[in-house]
Amino acid sequence: MNVFTIFTDRVKAAISEIGLTARDGSELDLSRVIVEPPRDAAHGDLATNAAMVLSKQVGMKPRDVADKIAEALAEDRDVAKVDVAGPGFINMALSDDFWRGLVKTIVKAGEAFGRCDLGAGSKINVEYVSANPTGPMHVGHTRGAVLGDCIANLLDFAGYDVCREYYINDAGAQVDVLARSAFLRYCEALGDDIGTIPDGLYPGDYLVPVGEALAKEHGDKLKKASEEEWLPLVRAYAVDAMMEMIRGDLAALNVNHDVFFSERSLIYGEKDRVKEAIEWLSDKGHVYVGTLPPPKGQLPDDWEDREQTLFRSTEFGDDIDRPLKKSDGSNTYFANDIAYHFDKFKRGYSKQVDILGADHGGYVKRLKSAVAAITQGEGGLEVKICQLVNLMRNGEQLKMSKRAGNFITLRDVVEEVGVDAVRFMMMYRKSEVTIDFDFAKVTEQSKDNPVFYVQYAHARTASIFRQAANEVPHLSVGLEDLANADLSAINDELELALIRKLSEYPRIVEGAAETQEPHRVAFYLYDLAGYFHAVWNKGKEMPQLRFINVKDEKMTLARLALVQAVATVISSGLGLLGVNAPEEMR
Repeated sequence: MNVFTIFTDRVKAAISEIGLTARDGSELDLSRVIVEPPRDAAHGDLATNAAMVLSKQVGMKPRDVADKIAEALAEDRDVAKVDVAGPGFINMALSDDFWRGLVKTIVKAGEAFGRCDLGAGSKINVEYVSANPTGPMHVGHTRGAVLGDCIANLLDFAGYDVCREYYINDAGAQVDVLARSAFLRYCEALGDDIGTIPDGLYPGDYLVPVGEALAKEHGDKLKKASEEEWLPLVRAYAVDAMMEMIRGDLAALNVNHDVFFSERSLIYGEKDRVKEAIEWLSDKGHVYVGTLPPPKGQLPDDWEDREQTLFRSTEFGDDIDRPLKKSDGSNTYFANDIAYHFDKFKRGYSKQVDILGADHGGYVKRLKSAVAAITQGEGGLEVKICQLVNLMRNGEQLKMSKRAGNFITLRDVVEEVGVDAVRFMMMYRKSEVTIDFDFAKVTEQSKDNPVFYVQYAHARTASIFRQAANEVPHLSVGLEDLANADLSAINDELELALIRKLSEYPRIVEGAAETQEPHRVAFYLYDLAGYFHAVWNKGKEMPQLRFINVKDEKMTLARLALVQAVATVISSGLGLLGVNAPEEMR
């Protein structure tokens, strides 16, 4: 039940009732009529721009249109007051009975409250994490993993058919570096003194078990082989070992993918799918042979003024056309990426979402242009950039480097502070903003720690029900009892404000799904927890407002219905973030 959608429909119905017509006799365009919260809560519960967007169509002053619409809306039994403000904004205050009825709606709907059909069952692919398979996940990968997982949860909640996908970058030079690093550990396992790991190789101890496993399986046979012979075998073995480790790391974060897609399969599978994608684009007229202008500014030493195979990315919003072939005839990374997104499109995913790291900002336009060409207007690509995570301890930033082998792993962080704290705090900022993740603050039991504050609110709802079972044990408080409770006695200003806050949830999650911004849910939950804690605190000061009143079971049941509504929404929102809703906290 989205209050704002409901009243958008009622405003449109009111417009029809008063008989407004366009000056040219055509049907009124109501597509831009919306209902949303007013900028100032003192102006009421809802505001609509209807008069402003219809004024020109009907040939009347906005204020005159607003007066007519407001008069019709005043007849709505759920509208307590209608005001016209400024040049023609219409503000509405809803009746207390309407808000009390919302509590019953939430209790009856349960976990379905807030769901919508925005996606209408359409398929969408969300690709996230996709870290190079060269070692365990570090804290820098954590944010993208959580962001992608939460976006997928939101899209599923909003009615999409979601595929969660991981793209294994196993075709680039970095996996050959991994193979040579693993081979060195293999030699070490056979008794060789390898000394200091050479620059350019991965020095981490996580490759020691890989070397030992290779030695156990192959003995010294690989040492006798040429690099050309052992490199493919060791590369495949090392990548498999790293992906097993990565899957375990992601599972520790409660992140699970539906598909793990290998980049190598595009190039070395049954057919060359990169070639296939380029030929498909060529047939559509999007590929040509030509030259590119030199880069702006200082000319690079490696600049080549030569004819190249180019994708017409400028026709789809990019700054320049992009090369698909290197000077040696091999594919560019971009060509492989085109093939990958083309493969997703062929699998039925015209709508795609990519989660990329902060260093990929300059890559967004070309990717979006490629998918625009591939989908031919049927869909498109949304790209979310994940900014960096600064890991803090005792006020100092921790430095890390995968190549140097001195990095903080994802599992290190999860084991120290818990998966709930990691996931919630990764979503408690917009993805494009850098996060300072402080070990001390995310485990602090105070209002300043958002995850504790929200989880404590849910635990408090469970505590209230346990208290009710002790103090009024004969009172039946099942969901049906709560849904049928008489709520007429709920009149306190803070309680009604809490219900209004609950009403925002469907709009929040729909907006978060539409924009792929899970932080909106995290912010909302923190605010909702604040409203609930305020009601609880007011009850401590004023006994007549306590949730449980052994002398008034009717009021107790009514307030328990409100508590259940709060528990439902907090549990739902935390679920979208992949965070537990605890029954108690110690």
